[in-house]
Amino acid sequence: MYDEELIRAEVARLLQDAPDGEELEGAQATLIDLALYASPMALDSEGSRERMERALASGVTPAQIQEIITLVSGMGSHAYFDNARSLAALTAPPGGRGPFDPERQEIWDRRIGDASFWDTMHEEIPGFLEALLWLSPTGFEAFLDYVGAPFRTREVPLLTKELIGMVADACPAHQYIPGMRMHLRNSLKLGAGRLAIEHAMRIAAASPPMVGVR
Repeated sequence: MYDEELIRAEVARLLQDAPDGEELEGAQATLIDLALYASPMALDSEGSRERMERALASGVTPAQIQEIITLVSGMGSHAYFDNARSLAALTAPPGGRGPFDPERQEIWDRRIGDASFWDTMHEEIPGFLEALLWLSPTGFEAFLDYVGAPFRTREVPLLTKELIGMVADACPAHQYIPGMRMHLRNSLKLGAGRLAIEHAMRIAAASPPMVGVR
């Protein structure tokens, strides 16, 4: 069940010491709104097409729109997070799994290693990456390739992508609070202030319910 009060409380807690900063830029607000309509949570094809037209007319490039569509398509992976952890826990041998075997350790070192990029995910969604690698090395690498695609092309600033992740995880059609916290914290690290985050959350609150494709 959607819990608006919980979302507000978590946002207020994380913004407690944040500076006011600047409001969202026009392009940021345009892409955030578009992402919510194009997301798997809404599947509002008509609404997203209208927003694509407005974005293109305002100077947003097709490459930027495509990058955002790719980004938000990955929001369906949230079911992956908790279900992978549950399956890994249910199938673990008595006493736990212990260290990775050599194949999995090589994959972990190559794909994750000591990269600080994953720190916030480890804190907000602990054990997911490890669980997924235990269950399926192929699925682990495929997941990283897919969710990493819109970060490799770099058409849209990283901060805008983090704000989109935040609002997608907090919109009425979808509630994934750990992800919202993760993306909000990352947004603050990238320089967002209270005004931009609160503006983005107002866009999230006004986003559509599930429409679907007929």
